[in-house]
Amino acid sequence: MSELKDLEITYDKPNWCPGCGDWAIWVSLKNAIVALNLNPWEVVLVSGIGCSSKLPYWVKTYGFNGLHGRPMPVAEGIKLANSGLTVIVIGGDGDQYGEGTNHLIHAARRNIDLTLIVHNNQIYGLTTGQYSPTTDIGEKNKATPTPTVEAPVNPLSLAISAGATFVARGFAGDHKRETDLIVEGVKHKGFSIIDSMQPCVTFNHKNTYTWFYERVYKVEEKGHNPKDKAKAFALAEQWPLRLPLKEGEKESIPTGIIYKEERLTWGDGILQIAQAPLVKQSVEEIDINPILEELK
Repeated sequence: MSELKDLEITYDKPNWCPGCGDWAIWVSLKNAIVALNLNPWEVVLVSGIGCSSKLPYWVKTYGFNGLHGRPMPVAEGIKLANSGLTVIVIGGDGDQYGEGTNHLIHAARRNIDLTLIVHNNQIYGLTTGQYSPTTDIGEKNKATPTPTVEAPVNPLSLAISAGATFVARGFAGDHKRETDLIVEGVKHKGFSIIDSMQPCVTFNHKNTYTWFYERVYKVEEKGHNPKDKAKAFALAEQWPLRLPLKEGEKESIPTGIIYKEERLTWGDGILQIAQAPLVKQSVEEIDINPILEELK
């Protein structure tokens, strides 16, 4: 027994690289849960695979760590079974905009009442920095020795066009504002996505904290109305760029609530859960005999 005890591995503290943007998002999420006055047993964090997807290990709530790109179906199932829970999905840009894009689109289309926080570091950080769906054109690394020619996915435009009713962009370099965005996203009734720029200090040496600080701006300071869908699309298209910059040009990256609308959620249209969560309903009154008769 003593030998086994010596071999025990504990996950008391995050093991992200020092300076990783995941730390700030982790703190922001915890602060948001406190600000929302949610009890630990009222929250479920669902994640896929990647550095960011380790986050549920270190938050004292319910958590589920699933397959790469597949946390969304799990989260939908949890919300269907117990609509009284606050369900938050955690994933990276590879997890959500690569492997899990199909699930993301349909969750947005259905307007499922959950919140998605994407740690967007523009690479696959867990597997040493291969380019991801959000990597800038022309970037190369040890895994991709020739510059990528693929246009990056635009997460905000994709989310708005798919039907998401709360679309925002955060930045790990401003964790107080990140906290506020998470609070607003969770409070919103419907599908919320927060695309959070998360510098990877180990493998992405272009999109650093300094690089972002020189380019980000807050849309609310420009008088943006998030209910204006046309202007929201225009803001979303400002970054990432799908063409290489000309010499001397610099990106302009909008942050904040880009788009917001109110419409019926997926759960509102399902009579079985519209009035009360399934887990609180009695099964004794359910008679399946009429269904069985139809199947004969």
